[in-house]
Amino acid sequence: MTSTLLSQFTTAAVGGPAGTFIEARTEADIIDAVRTADAAGEPLLIISGGSNLLISDDGFPGTVVRIASEGFTVNAEDSCGGVAVVVQAGHNWDKLVEHAVLHAWSGIEALAGIPGSTGATPVQNVGAYGSDVSQTIAAVRTWDRERNAVKTFTNSELKFGYRDSILKQTTINGSPRYVVLTVEFQLPIGRMSAPIRYAELARSLGVEQGKRAYATDVRREVLRLRASKGMVLDPADRDTFSTGSFFTNPIVPAEVAEALPEGAPRYPAGQDGLVKLSAAWLIDQAGFGKGFGLEPGSVSGGRASLSTKHTLAITNRGSAKAADVVAVAREVRAGVERRFGIELHPEPLLIGLEL
Repeated sequence: MTSTLLSQFTTAAVGGPAGTFIEARTEADIIDAVRTADAAGEPLLIISGGSNLLISDDGFPGTVVRIASEGFTVNAEDSCGGVAVVVQAGHNWDKLVEHAVLHAWSGIEALAGIPGSTGATPVQNVGAYGSDVSQTIAAVRTWDRERNAVKTFTNSELKFGYRDSILKQTTINGSPRYVVLTVEFQLPIGRMSAPIRYAELARSLGVEQGKRAYATDVRREVLRLRASKGMVLDPADRDTFSTGSFFTNPIVPAEVAEALPEGAPRYPAGQDGLVKLSAAWLIDQAGFGKGFGLEPGSVSGGRASLSTKHTLAITNRGSAKAADVVAVAREVRAGVERRFGIELHPEPLLIGLEL
């Protein structure tokens, strides 16, 4: 029997074989697959869109469940309360954003073009351009593997933080305690966007920061900006074969931020005494420019490199293994630490790999 290669299910296009591979298309299928693996004592890896995973070349020796449930239902829709939409975990995220914008559901338009599934968004508290899903998620239904029962989390119970949630905190090596089944969003009704918080996007739209724009315009500009950075999947563009941003923006004490050169970008971290920095700026200033790693004599032999459009993505140039991607990541992380004394942390889940 031929093993299923996990590289075909990840946007970085790396990853070895699965011990057992199951595609679950309904909620019942998801629960059944997870319960069966747990009852057998099998290691379990949950995947869906594969945009936030870097899987070892050795693959995964246990059961891999690919969540492929699709569709959504509108539970309520009125001009006061907005729309309550319950989305299956495997539903393509950008298709949901597109539907929302076309139907005048506001609030997620700045998250256009992010690859992956809807069920993955609350785990990382996915965000971009000044917006994140914690601002619109009402509840998440999950399968609690410890209690062998369905558990629903409200927004406050999810303990959202920067690229973080209780769902992520209780996931070990890609194996979550809580397997997401559905995500409920509460979205205002209207053709205008949420306030534009991100300076680059505000400039692109020709509006002041904090003001609103037409949601259709916001989605269009976000897609254009993301594409210019190689952050919208395109089979013809090797710069898009990545996990997206490989490192999170560091959150550091204010005194660490103050010690950086004057031009270093600094952003509010949402907590007193802490400042958010730009990982992309740190990488570039540490001497790793766009396309670092493309040289045949580099750590990856040119098989993996920083994107030629953006220093925050590590890309598969066509023949990379997971080991090549990790080699570039290690070199970049070590260089930033040498130059600035700041340790970068990976954003994707590393399965069978360590930096």
